[in-house]
Amino acid sequence: MIIALITDFGLQDSYVGVMKGVIATLSPTAQLIDLTHSIPPQDIYAARFTLLSAYPYLPPGTIYLVVVDPGVGTTRRAVAVQTSHGFLVGPDNGVLSGVLDSTPAIGAVELLNPDYWRSPQPSVTFHGRDIFAPVAAHLANGVPIDRLGPAVDPQSLITLPLMRSTPTATGWQGTVQYIDRFGNAATTIPASAVASDHWTVTVGETTLPGLRTYGEVPPGEGLALVGSHGFVEIAVNQGSAQQRFGLAVGDRICITHSRIRDRSKSR
Repeated sequence: MIIALITDFGLQDSYVGVMKGVIATLSPTAQLIDLTHSIPPQDIYAARFTLLSAYPYLPPGTIYLVVVDPGVGTTRRAVAVQTSHGFLVGPDNGVLSGVLDSTPAIGAVELLNPDYWRSPQPSVTFHGRDIFAPVAAHLANGVPIDRLGPAVDPQSLITLPLMRSTPTATGWQGTVQYIDRFGNAATTIPASAVASDHWTVTVGETTLPGLRTYGEVPPGEGLALVGSHGFVEIAVNQGSAQQRFGLAVGDRICITHSRIRDRSKSR
């Protein structure tokens, strides 16, 4: 069984290694994949998008362990969710909501059964070690999800307040949902919204051409294109769109083009 990890712990401290040690103790045959441990501290939006982007590319049955948890130790819920593709384990703070927007939950539970924790008295600052990692290990060992705690309504799970992409009279509108280390800004507008003919993106007071590759504009120039993640992306060739245009998660983005390919596939 594969356990894929996403955290904001970085690699300077022992936190990631400790979580892996807990998993190895409980499930020695589990295969661990580090998706990233470089989520900016407490950035639940980045965690949400990273999980959403990675989810389609791992095998069915994968357990996705997401520990970006600024509310650790508070009344926020710790949850596990089963989907047709595998399991999601993490805090109920919105980090799972990107996947759950497009992949219905088969079931969800709150992780309240201490039999599947590392200790019945978990640290209030390290649920990754004491609750989430053990739960992922037990799932990898075949423990049914309903043993981990009481069922919760999947519709009650937290969703982050990002505007969904919607069609307009002249194109589409959406918001920036993620900015990567290159300064490229992924929007909530999916590739299916982009017509095959001429299209442009409006960023504040700036209009950028919609193109296929970064290299279709000179270095330092801005553009829009469909990124590998399947969303319209705002970029600067060999530069940072975040710095150039002052972009932030939640900024509104508009697409204008002369033909709408498919209005039915908004997200």
